[in-house]
Amino acid sequence: MEKIKISTAQFEHKSADKAYNLSVIDNLSGKAAQEGSNVIAFHECSITGYTFARHLSKEQMLDLAEFVPGGESILKLTAIAKKYDIAILAGLFEKDENDNLFKPYVCVDKNGLVAKFRKLHPFINPHLTPGSNYCVFELYGWKCGILICYDNNIIENVRATKLLGADIIFMPHVTMCTPSTRPGAGFVDPALWKNREADPTSLRMEFDGMKGKGWLMKWLPARAYDNAVYAIFSNPIGMDDDQLKNGCSMIIDPFGDVIAECRSFDDSFVTATITPEKLIQAGGYRYIKARRPELYKDIIGQDHRSEQKVVWLNTEQK
Repeated sequence: MEKIKISTAQFEHKSADKAYNLSVIDNLSGKAAQEGSNVIAFHECSITGYTFARHLSKEQMLDLAEFVPGGESILKLTAIAKKYDIAILAGLFEKDENDNLFKPYVCVDKNGLVAKFRKLHPFINPHLTPGSNYCVFELYGWKCGILICYDNNIIENVRATKLLGADIIFMPHVTMCTPSTRPGAGFVDPALWKNREADPTSLRMEFDGMKGKGWLMKWLPARAYDNAVYAIFSNPIGMDDDQLKNGCSMIIDPFGDVIAECRSFDDSFVTATITPEKLIQAGGYRYIKARRPELYKDIIGQDHRSEQKVVWLNTEQK
């Protein structure tokens, strides 16, 4: 494998405004390509917007969703990739011929669709159908995988994607700054966003504290470290419907080190050079080689019941 340059982006999307969101994707992709990047990754549902979908009926979701790869947004995304000769990863809502709804994340290049992954654990809208397959694909000679937001919190998904061959895992999110039973969690006041130019310090403290990056750094580097993978994390910045998101899109190497991170409040991206040597130098490479699946394969694979409730979707808790 040869080294490649990957960018991860963040921007303030507009709910249900595909034309606007694709225009931002176009702009940032062009700038990344101009700086020599081979790939740029955007956040979960970056084409459509995300949190507003919790209010939509099935009919409204079907109006918003598209066929993949035949829909207009994939055609537009492919045209952008061709214009700048850069691979682009972005998310939207999908429908099939039987009116089933999914939440996919796609990779396109100048020739069209390269890969499509459907979120395994969707919950923003009750009419979404969970995906049922992992996704590993080749990009510029590298084996890559995709896991969307909550998929990454179930650690078996990350290990499974690694064991299927992925050395780079794209991890698009819309996360942080929402209520939880976790100490320190909660919404960030949108007034801080409106006042960000006059008082950036107060906003940055909230974004970097336990409501935001402080929580993310408890677990995200471990996913990269334990599995000896590059983690490409992308997340929106600014208002997502009535909720404020903190961005901090970043790239983490197989040592668990952050090698690039967006620190702006603006629509932006950062780029890192991805090199193959770290894949075998990192501790996770040794840990995977030392596995003894016969000890725990029946334990990890056993059935269980879950009564989980995602409480942060109730915005009345603000």
